Amino acid sequence: MISTAEFRNGSPLMVEGQPFYIVEFQHVKPGKGGAFVRTKLKSYLSGNVLDRTFRSGEKFDTPQIEECDMQFLYATNDSYTFMDTETYEQSTYEKSQLGSNADLLKENMIAKILIYEHRPITVLLPNFIELKVVDGEPGVRGDTASGGNKPVIVETGATIKVPLYLEIGETIRIDTRTREFVERVR
Repeated sequence: MISTAEFRNGSPLMVEGQPFYIVEFQHVKPGKGGAFVRTKLKSYLSGNVLDRTFRSGEKFDTPQIEECDMQFLYATNDSYTFMDTETYEQSTYEKSQLGSNADLLKENMIAKILIYEHRPITVLLPNFIELKVVDGEPGVRGDTASGGNKPVIVETGATIKVPLYLEIGETIRIDTRTREFVERVR
């Protein structure tokens, strides 16, 4: 069980029989009436975001989510094959089961697969990963002063917005939580 006093960003909880995690929350103590907690919850299963308000002190069940450290081996169309780092068993999952960051997986990368009721619900990547830019508009001299962004395709096939001055072949660091460019890697 988890109480509203124990809410943290990323905390899992069951709402209406489905597993959610907290994206953000705010404790509110109005001058009149009881305290409450405003939350933004994201579904592990569908990815839908809900805005909910709960009374202070309300309790929730925590979903039985298992974390497995797995090494990403390869992708074929929309099927992703992983190897369990402890048992060396291979498992293949559909891209739709792995969440929105599946396209950032690089071969041999270690990731956490969250499993709920014997099926994968999302893949958790390290907070920062380094990927090579393989396609995009070429950088133009003088673009550094004007600022702005352009979309590029990285080696995994994902599209990321980067500053205008970046060239094809450069390696960049990406924050996997926000899918944003962090810095160029030398």
